[in-house]
Amino acid sequence: MKKVWIIGTGLMAVDHAKVLLGMNIDLLVIGRGEKRANQFEELTGIKPVTGGIENYFKSGAKAPEYVINAVGIDQLSNVTLTLLENDCKNILLEKPGVAYYQEIDLLSEKAKEKKAQILLAYNRRFYQSVQKAIEIIKEDGGVRSYNFEFTEWSHQIQAIRDQKTEAELQNWFLGNSTHVIDLAFFLGGEPKDLSCFVTGKNEIDWHRNSSNFSGAGISKSGALFSYHADWRTPGRFSVEILTLKHRLIFRPLEKLQIQNLGSVAINMAEGIDYSLDEKYKPGLFLQTKNWLSGNIDSFIDIHKQKELLNSFYVRIGGYT
Repeated sequence: MKKVWIIGTGLMAVDHAKVLLGMNIDLLVIGRGEKRANQFEELTGIKPVTGGIENYFKSGAKAPEYVINAVGIDQLSNVTLTLLENDCKNILLEKPGVAYYQEIDLLSEKAKEKKAQILLAYNRRFYQSVQKAIEIIKEDGGVRSYNFEFTEWSHQIQAIRDQKTEAELQNWFLGNSTHVIDLAFFLGGEPKDLSCFVTGKNEIDWHRNSSNFSGAGISKSGALFSYHADWRTPGRFSVEILTLKHRLIFRPLEKLQIQNLGSVAINMAEGIDYSLDEKYKPGLFLQTKNWLSGNIDSFIDIHKQKELLNSFYVRIGGYT
């Protein structure tokens, strides 16, 4: 039986634990404080080890085969470095992998040095709606163009800002909006050229870099794409993929709607079993199953994340 550690005791760690329990995986959870650990135990029935991962290794613990890093965004980089220094070789790292984009260079270098595999946990790639879309795209001969929106509901974030760290808030685009962008690039194609426009500096005090985003480009496969988001106006997450035969609409992202060539009607796509995404956090079961099985073609690793972050995400988000 595979042995898996989860580092962290927040809500994302809870969701990971539920999936692993559903797979009957031997599981150990490591957190820091007693309060969060008790909450975790109430939600999952698992009692975490407390005191933090560094102290746990100091106690003589040896690295397991698989580790999920699901700590808060401000600690992702430090915990990953600790795991690497203690010879953890297979790490599933919660998105976006770092709080500040400058941190990713060191993680990439250290992973190469330690010959470790770090995969990003962009679970939307594994939605059951996305799996169906991949089939349709292949049948239709590929993607011709695509567009996406990553408008955040700033009024809701404002209401919970006292529950978030400064790192989470000021890097909200990296920590949350890239979930949508990663899905769009995964389905539509990685950019080759991209023009970005950003305004709204200091319009939102919890995300001072930017609040209004627009841009367009061309993918490596030749698909044209565009995007928009304005965090001070109404909007929502969405991705649209266009083939020669269909418009594939993810709005909400968890469900697939479809428009056929020659029709204005938009209907729910047929033949999709949403049971896994209804039982667990959407995408998480298939993501975990593929990771533990070594089927990693649909993942992005830390080195590709570094490339995308430094080449595109910092420009889209207005961090440069």
